[in-house]
Amino acid sequence: MSKVEEITRESWIMSTFPEWGTWLNEEIEHETVEPGTVAMWWLGCTGMWFKTPGGCNITVDLWCGNGKRSHGNGKMAEGHQMANMCGARKMQPNLRAVPFVLDPFAVKHVDAVLATHYHQDHMSPEYAAHVIQSNITTVDENGKEIPVPFIGPKKSVELWQKWGVPADRCITVVPGDSIRIKDIEIVALDSFDRTCLVTTDSTGPDREELMGKCPMDMDEKAVNYLIKTPGGNIYHSGDSHYSIYFAKHGKDYDIDVAFGSYGENPVGMADKMTSCDILRMAEALRCKVVIPIHYDVWTNFMADVNEIRVLYHMKKDRLAYKFHPFFWEVGGKYVYPRDKDKLAYHHERGFEDCFEAPQNIPFRSLL
Repeated sequence: MSKVEEITRESWIMSTFPEWGTWLNEEIEHETVEPGTVAMWWLGCTGMWFKTPGGCNITVDLWCGNGKRSHGNGKMAEGHQMANMCGARKMQPNLRAVPFVLDPFAVKHVDAVLATHYHQDHMSPEYAAHVIQSNITTVDENGKEIPVPFIGPKKSVELWQKWGVPADRCITVVPGDSIRIKDIEIVALDSFDRTCLVTTDSTGPDREELMGKCPMDMDEKAVNYLIKTPGGNIYHSGDSHYSIYFAKHGKDYDIDVAFGSYGENPVGMADKMTSCDILRMAEALRCKVVIPIHYDVWTNFMADVNEIRVLYHMKKDRLAYKFHPFFWEVGGKYVYPRDKDKLAYHHERGFEDCFEAPQNIPFRSLL
């Protein structure tokens, strides 16, 4: 049988997906984190992997799903949070714009699975299934081997359990809660994700009517995290919008690196922080480095980080900013504090060993 006769749609999918294969899985596994540092990888959207010198591996908002894949009937489901917020009915054209850089089914070790909230692009049933089916374990503070915990606010825990994650594997957190895992401490903090407040449990004709009702407690729907590591304190704001209460967090905690969900909001929608908001958040949190995320994943919310760069340079001297932005790439590694002065990321370029082995060319003038 010829090659073109052997190839099928299924063989094409299996040979090309996930796009990065296990490249990043292997990189994370083989990474040796130096004392006094913390390594982190951006997995797309707000997904993060953190690894410490003590061998602690945790993920936050690791998501392995898709956006729109068909025009369908051209309409959003009634009761969807975006439809609730602005009254739009036309299908939201949120196509996934970045590749899958991590194979969730190739993860061999993780010590905790965290979610900031329960929206589609922040939790993964595929990843949960792998962790459960593979019986991946960690150790508690007494050195006892235990199943990997799933940590999140009430609505995230309810969704994990709906998928089949055992209740005794889940830890519900509210702002103020603290959990120790190996050499890190996870502190749950207030979220400011106002889109979460207009998210209902039902869509379609039986949607929940929100008009005139007191919103559900944010603490049950979403949290931010402060992750205290040997290399510094990392603030993950989930899908928070800008809030003046960031300043409270900045006064209560020493924050080194802060992540903020940035995007170009379509007219009639306010779901992501703007470039101004990212800078205001960083100033309020008193962090040393601010890293915009989430702008990468949805085609209809994509934004240019150069807007942040321009505004930063316009304002930094006048407002005496004590922080600077760092512009990352999905799949990239950032080690704090080793990389604290870097302003932008570039993937490994390779060819460091050029001219170390004999060339195979007819003559040098080709060069």
